[in-house]
Amino acid sequence: MAYSDLHEFIDKLEKKALIKRIKAETDSELEITEITDRVVKNGGPALLFENVRNSKFPLLINTFGSYERLNLALGVEEIEEVAEKIGDFIDAANYAGFIKTVKAVPSLLQLTSVFPIKLPTKGKCQQIIDYSPDLGKLPILKCWPGDGGKFITLPVVITKDPETGIQNMGMYRMQVYDGQTTGMHWHLHKDGRSIYDKYRAIGGIMPVSVVIGCDPVVIYSATAPLPEYIDEILFAGFLRKKPVSLVKSITNDIYVPANADFILEGYVDTREELRLEGPFGDHTGYYSLADMYPVFHLTCMTYREDAIYPATVVGKPPMEDCYLGKATEKLFLPFLRIQFPEIIDINFPLEGVFHNCVIVSIKKRFPGHAKKVMNSIWGSGQMMYTKMIIVVDESVNPHDLSTVAWKVFNNIDGRRDIVFSDGPLDALDHASLQRHYGCRIGIDATIKFPEEGYSRTWPDEIVMSESIKALVTKRWKEYGF
Repeated sequence: MAYSDLHEFIDKLEKKALIKRIKAETDSELEITEITDRVVKNGGPALLFENVRNSKFPLLINTFGSYERLNLALGVEEIEEVAEKIGDFIDAANYAGFIKTVKAVPSLLQLTSVFPIKLPTKGKCQQIIDYSPDLGKLPILKCWPGDGGKFITLPVVITKDPETGIQNMGMYRMQVYDGQTTGMHWHLHKDGRSIYDKYRAIGGIMPVSVVIGCDPVVIYSATAPLPEYIDEILFAGFLRKKPVSLVKSITNDIYVPANADFILEGYVDTREELRLEGPFGDHTGYYSLADMYPVFHLTCMTYREDAIYPATVVGKPPMEDCYLGKATEKLFLPFLRIQFPEIIDINFPLEGVFHNCVIVSIKKRFPGHAKKVMNSIWGSGQMMYTKMIIVVDESVNPHDLSTVAWKVFNNIDGRRDIVFSDGPLDALDHASLQRHYGCRIGIDATIKFPEEGYSRTWPDEIVMSESIKALVTKRWKEYGF
């Protein structure tokens, strides 16, 4: 089903007893984080804090923190239901601008039913308009003791390309400096940073609208690693099988989800000096270091009369963001297979916090095939950040970490099977000698061909015969063997 807003999704969670309401007064500084961390790591429910100190707004957290809630958020029984259609969507969306002239193409016609709808009236998100906004009214979290301050942790940041007029939607943390300014954590490689650089080149003011609280599919879409030409709002419509209704922001020309809870309208002045942002307790389990980032200026805040403030906490895995990452892993595997059909399956282990390690199983056909896959992955969008790529044969389940470790420990020769590759790294990486750039490693744990320099006979794995296994199952069943 498609949820009209976050409130409808909360109702669904309540019907299934997947959310817990906390009526006691709770502090947004550290206390909510500690509660949430314990609940997440014990597989607990979503939490709705109804009485956050010094704020009239309830706070929702751990919304996506289980596979069951994630599936409910995306409106599916299993994520694989929609995963196989991702490739067709991305291929069709590449030609979205030509839909009117190519209506004979069925895959393009499907997009017309999920294009966002721009409403001519105000939305629920604009029931209350505050031209003298104060971020201090919101229950914004200070998550960890060493954080540089309070951070908005689940913002959907919408900007508009000054050259194409196309909107971009991304999720970038926002450190609160005071009631009207925040940091804007645009990494070097992010689309938001690219648009910022375009405004900076023309010396202009960059309009920004930040959405806090909306349909859970829209929230997820803001995190999805889509190709640059794909509109995230269109992708959200595809996932929810229903278009997203949009309204124009009150003070700028950016369109926002009509039923959102909060809209923070403002701007980034590209001529303004950058400001120190951070540290921040990040999803790596370490504090990301303080650095210089653009400043967002809040000029208008609109919100619903029944607004709820959603947040998330990141830290040592597993945390809520791990489930969002696993959704991306499953949703984009078919698209990756279209590009590289030898790939059977992939696994981003939670301990690798997604950009540090990926395990790939392949159907190996020729010498050097594993190395070809490594370099292909490093050349694919945000996967360029992957610090370690482990390649195994198709018979190995990459999600079975014990078997993967056994293959790596037994199947590699250090000189032959380890690849070092210098290239881009995530801005959060703290181990490299310099920011944004360092050494990545590939490990080929596949069976080696003679053409790869292996002149000996590769040994067979020890496997019991099927007839004996069947005999023991039948004869010793009563003993539980």
